[in-house]
Amino acid sequence: MDRVTASDGVSPVASSLLRLVQLLSGGFSNQQQAFDNPPLYAHILVKFRPLPQLAPGSLLLDQSYAINPAAPYRLRVLQAEKGEQGLLIHNYALHDEQRFWGAIDDPERRDQIAPGDLRLLEGCSYVVNEDGSGFIGQVEPGCRCLVERKGTTAYLVSSFRIHGDQMRTLDRGHDPNTHEHLWGSLAGEFEFERTDDYSADIPAQWLNALGN
Repeated sequence: MDRVTASDGVSPVASSLLRLVQLLSGGFSNQQQAFDNPPLYAHILVKFRPLPQLAPGSLLLDQSYAINPAAPYRLRVLQAEKGEQGLLIHNYALHDEQRFWGAIDDPERRDQIAPGDLRLLEGCSYVVNEDGSGFIGQVEPGCRCLVERKGTTAYLVSSFRIHGDQMRTLDRGHDPNTHEHLWGSLAGEFEFERTDDYSADIPAQWLNALGN
């Protein structure tokens, strides 16, 4: 697999918000981890691409199994911003999201995503903190990020770490009443390596908004 570095595209003197958006803007794969541990880890592709027509810091998130990238199992719009207590990433679902399958690699279809297509997922924002040259984030506390999977409702416990060209993620679902672990990795974090750098797609008009 070709390895693409983001180091040239991320300014060390940029604001923390701009650096976060620059680091996230890329494609990632856990191919090596999946090949090394096939019973425990599926091969996952994760891509984040800027959406210039939306508010500064808005990224389209596409997560898919490598065997079927045309049918993502998670399609979201994320919006990174500065909150009173630090950095936040708000999490939006897309109405009738299958309209936008494939948009991650199709600029014309990405351009069609409008504010009216978004639905804020209550309780599912990420609280993000700087960690050296990178960032760590966790879903906001309160067990309010409810998701449905295979007919069962669970609250999501989710975290990520991103440093340079490496990203680590962990998603787990728990029963809202008993807090029992229902689904998600038992073996630990998914370990992703950057395969593409999309930070050059961040529009110039965002730089002031994200850089202050």
